[in-house]
Order: sequence, then structure tokens, then C-alpha cells
Amino acid sequence: MDIFLQALPDLGKAFSLIFQPAQLMYLIGGVLLGLSIGVLPGLGGIAGLALVMPFLYGIEPVAGLALMVGLIAVIPTSDTFSSVLMGIPGSSASQATVLDGFPLSKQGHAARALAAAFISSLMGGLFGAVVLTFFILMARPLILAFGLPEMLMITILGLSMVAILAGRIPLKGIVAAGLGLMFGTIGAAPAGGSLRMSTYDLPYLVDGFQLVIVGLGMYAIPEIVSLLRQDRAIAQGNSLGDGWLQGLRDWWEHKWLSMRCATIGVLVGVIPGLGGSVVDWLAYGSAVQMAKDKSKFGQGDIRGVIAPESSNNAKEGGGLVPTLIFGIPGSGSMAIFLGGLALLNMTPGPQMVRNNLDVTYTIVWSLALANVIGAGLCIVMSKWIAKLTTVRFTILAPYLFMIIAFAAFQSRQSALDLAALVAIGALGIFLRRFDYSRPAFLIGFVLSNQTEVFVNQAYQIAGSRFRRSAELGWDYIMSPITIGLLILTIVSVVVGIKASKNIRENVDAPTAGRMAPALFLGFATLYLAASVWDAVGINRFQDQIFPLTIGIVTLLASVSLLVRMALRPASDDVYIDLEAGTEGEASHGLWSTLSWFIALVVMTFTVGLILALTVFLVAFFRVRGRFGWQRSVFSSAIGLAFILFLAWVLGRDFPPGLLQAYFDLPWPFT
Repeated sequence: MDIFLQALPDLGKAFSLIFQPAQLMYLIGGVLLGLSIGVLPGLGGIAGLALVMPFLYGIEPVAGLALMVGLIAVIPTSDTFSSVLMGIPGSSASQATVLDGFPLSKQGHAARALAAAFISSLMGGLFGAVVLTFFILMARPLILAFGLPEMLMITILGLSMVAILAGRIPLKGIVAAGLGLMFGTIGAAPAGGSLRMSTYDLPYLVDGFQLVIVGLGMYAIPEIVSLLRQDRAIAQGNSLGDGWLQGLRDWWEHKWLSMRCATIGVLVGVIPGLGGSVVDWLAYGSAVQMAKDKSKFGQGDIRGVIAPESSNNAKEGGGLVPTLIFGIPGSGSMAIFLGGLALLNMTPGPQMVRNNLDVTYTIVWSLALANVIGAGLCIVMSKWIAKLTTVRFTILAPYLFMIIAFAAFQSRQSALDLAALVAIGALGIFLRRFDYSRPAFLIGFVLSNQTEVFVNQAYQIAGSRFRRSAELGWDYIMSPITIGLLILTIVSVVVGIKASKNIRENVDAPTAGRMAPALFLGFATLYLAASVWDAVGINRFQDQIFPLTIGIVTLLASVSLLVRMALRPASDDVYIDLEAGTEGEASHGLWSTLSWFIALVVMTFTVGLILALTVFLVAFFRVRGRFGWQRSVFSSAIGLAFILFLAWVLGRDFPPGLLQAYFDLPWPFT
């Protein structure tokens, strides 16, 4: 009770902040953007947050928070459209919804399934926000006991969760996370400033890669290219039918199932690294195991919709626990969220909960309000939103490429941002193709700098204490909390490796020969060897030890995978190649599709983004869209008008090219 009374002024201030007109406007804007992104399968919260991050520069912190929270809150709701209407998971957190949602849609009960899903998502999101509200109050006294060793162990615990994201082969998870960590060390070292990985020759890399570029490259580019290759409408004209009220009655009948699965969602969200990769399957499995009649699951049982949808929204509230309290991303989307907080000059962790409790609760309650707005809009706008899924993705793709190119440039206002985006996008395509965990890579990248800083600081402080007294040094390092976190880390690795085989980003995993997977792993191994060699040459020990240690461990894992490749048959999981499963589905080749975006980047370097976009959009609609000249020009004009309006409102410039170096052109060509 005393804790609640002490926090009461902060709670009141947070409540007043949420209902300010500007705050509500940004929150609704984030919700609408989340609805638009969530309905397109594969993009999800990571790509959505990466898209809005460049536009957070200069925005009021509370408004920027509202925009991000509105987006991440509603995507687990809106991705239900593609899962139910098309049988295509809208994101990794809605895979289980397909099992019963799509059969219900084919039986003419799409409206019933959507209504049950939306009310389940709403209640799950509200439950997650309520749990987070009380958890922060209870955790606040505990946070005061966290010093540097405890924060270092929390960070290591977050990295250990990569074992859960490893997929079928734990070594692949280690390689993916290790690559992410090594990418995070590129540039000037945080302690001594030593330049790593040949950044002397490329000044652009002195500050390392930006999170917005890595997020867009890892998720947006691979998913858009994958959908674009199929050259068809996402859905084939499924109707919603009737049964909206029946869906609401279904939820009420199974309300305790919904609450139980929401609890699962919160608990899974609290554990860093789990997130959407597993929560829906755990909830679905729980529903099946505890059901008396299991015969209809997988054939159109409404319980198979309520269970996963209750959990995947609740997990966002749970995911904010480690993100806000300790600065450890609870999932891939929370990793991007951390980057957004940094752009808003906020530092999540114990300091934020101690000194900015009002801002912390603004985030929590904005999440609850966004769930209410999002679920309401989904129900009201279902008929119109569902029509987006009947549009050929070929029509939507050039607009997405346009927005991604503009967003990436806002990272550093350098055309090299686009080149970095293409390179990391190609890496994301390969990681996805050969079944390496992209969330593991992203979490490794996000935690890289933080882990290195904690390691250096702990080494310096512990070293000085050991020099005074060995007992003082051990007392500083091995506190009861540190020991508890160490035990939890070991348990998470053991349990994670056992569970990882059933947690898959890609359900179907064909194999097709040895050459392509071996070549990719070979190039990754060469990069890791070069990184280790570069670290050996660094003079400062404090700048050398982290990349050297991580590089050696990851290199050993990579070499072990190569040995497994040499010893196992071509049908082994180590040879998974998702490109082998696209025969008959993809109408266009991988590289011929990606070459459109590469061409846009090359033209941008030559004549600037606006002139490049003009040529790109017209050519794309004419060649790939098979539009007539008049329609191609009209569609291109719509896209250009939108991006010009967006840049004018936000006060942003466009990437210049060589042309602008020789000619003084007016905005927007400058």
C-alpha cells in the first residue's frame, strides 16, 4: 500500500499525459499505421517499428512513445486478417491462429473467427497492461538493489535466450547471434575509441551500423521480396460472411480459456528472447491439452482462435517488463523499441523506473488504450481492411520500397545508408533462406554495445577491488542476485536447447543439395575469421577483448557446422534451403526481384532519390505491374505526391546524387 501511495503522483501525471490531444493523435496514428502493416503478412512489428524510427528525430518524447506503442499494440490484432482469410500467418505470433481460423473462413464463418480473435486480442492486451502496471510497482524496490554486476548478468541472461530462438540446430542460433554481436562491434570501440573492422578506410562505419538499417534489412526487405516474387493477390477474394455477435458470444463462453492463455502470454513475454516465436503455440497447445473434446481442433474450432489471439497481445505487455525495467529486449520488436527510445533521448532500465515513473506508466497505459482503439477499428473497418488482401502485392511493393528508401536515409542523411540497407537486406534474405534465426541476430546486434560497456566497466571496478582485497572483489561480483541470475541463465540455456527444436520461424524446411548452404556458411566463417584477426591487431586490451572473445566462440560454432555438413547427408537439417520449396509458387527469381531495389539505390547515387523514384515507379508499374502507360504514370504520381507530402510535413530532405554535386537544384531535387 505504501508503494502505491508513493507512486500516486507519478500515476496521476501519466494519466494526464495520455489524454492530451497531441498524444491521442499520435497514438491513433500509430494504431492506423499498425493496422496497415499488420494486414500484410510477413512484415510484422519489427518492420513497422523500423519504418517509423527515422521519423522520431525531433518529435516530443511522449508523442514519439505514443506512435511506437500504438503501432506495436495493434499489429498482433490486425495480423489476424491474413491468418484467418488467407491461411498465411500475418506474423510469427499468429501462426497457430491459421490452424482453426482459416478452416472457419473456408466454412463461411470468417466474421465469427475475426470477432472472437479481436475481442480475445483486446482482453489479452488489457490483461498484459494490468499485470505490467502492478509488476512495475512491486519491482521498483528490487531495482534499487541492481548494480553493475547484476545488470551485466541480466544482459547475459538476455543473450542466453538465443538458445530458445535457435530453431532446429542450436549451433545455427549461436552463429546468428554471434554475427549480430560482431556486427554491433563494427566502428569505434565504446571504451578506448579504437576503430574496428577496417573503418579507417570507410568513415561511414566509424559509428557502426544504425539499428533502423539493420531492422529494415533483416525483416522488411526479405519479406517484401518474398511476397513480390509470387506476383499475385495475397488473398483470393474470401468473404467475411456473418457471425460477428456469435464470435463475441464464443469469447464469453470461453473467457477463462482466454484469461489462462493471456497469462501464458504475459509470462512468455517477460522472458527475454521468447516473444512471438513461441507464445501462440504454447497457448494453442495448452488449449488442446485441457480440452475435453479435442476432435475439432485443426478443423475449425473457435477455441483454436481464442487461445493464440489472447496470448499474442498479452505478450507485448510482458515483453515490456525486461525492456523497460532492465533495458533488455523481450523480443525482436522490443529490440527496435529500445532503439526508438534512444532516439527520443530515453534510457530504459532501472534509472528510468526510478526517476521517470510517469513516462514508464505513460507507455504502459498507452498500450492498453491502443488495444481498445485497435480492436474497435478492426471490427468497424473489417470489410475495408480485408479488401487490401485482394490487391496484387506487385502494386503495393513499389510504394513499400519507396518508403523504406526514404526511411533508411533519415538514419544519417547519407546515401550510403541505402547501400548498407541493400547489403544487410541481402544478408537477411540468406539468413531466412538457410534457416538461421533472424531474431537471434537482431537481439545480438542490439545487446552488443551494451554488453561490451558493462563488461569493461565491471572489469575496471572489480579489478580495482581485487587489487585492494580478493574478498572485496568477490563480494562485489558474486552478490545473491548475481548468483541467482547465473543459475537462471544456465537453466535457460539447457531448457532452451531442448525446446528450440519445436520453435521454428519457418515451419516447412526443404533441403536441396549441399552447395548453396555450404557457400553461405563458408562466407560467414571467412567474415568471422577476418573479424578475429582484426581484433588481434587492436592495441587496447579493453577494445580488443570483447570482439575477440565473441568472434572466437562464433567462429568455433561456424566451423562445427561446417564439420557437420561434411559428415551428414544432404537431407540433414543443416542443409535447409527454403528456396527449394518455392517451385511452382514464385513467378520471379530471387535476384531479379531484388535487382529492382538495387537499381533504385544505384539511380539514387546518380541522380538523387526523387528523380530515381520517378523512373523506378513508372518502370516497375509498366514492367512488373503490367500496367498501361497512363495507369503507370498515374500510380507513380500518387506515390511521389505521398512521399513529397510526408517529407514536407516532417521537414526532411531526400538523398542527393552525383547530379546534385554539379547542379544547384531546388527542393525536393536537392
